[in-house]
Amino acid sequence: MIRVVVPWHLRTLARVGSEVELDVEGPATLRSILDALEAGYPMLRGTIRDHVTQKRRPFVRFFACGLDLSHELPDAPLPDAVATGTEPFLIVGAMAGG
Repeated sequence: MIRVVVPWHLRTLARVGSEVELDVEGPATLRSILDALEAGYPMLRGTIRDHVTQKRRPFVRFFACGLDLSHELPDAPLPDAVATGTEPFLIVGAMAGG
């Protein structure tokens, strides 16, 4: 079971609490987590990554175990602590402006 912390605006859209638990097929990767999240909460499709390219949206970041995973390859394995559910995978809405 993988724990995913979802930003406030997406929690509202998906009508979930701050954290969701997902069953992920195969190894825990960015792609497998986002695929499982979008399968379980179809209203989130297109909000975290582009429909066509599947690339991360510009103001969305991914973190786990104190690491910024935003620029990792989609199929790179995530830390074991995320895969075992010990540590959550965080989706963060980045802030911009001045």
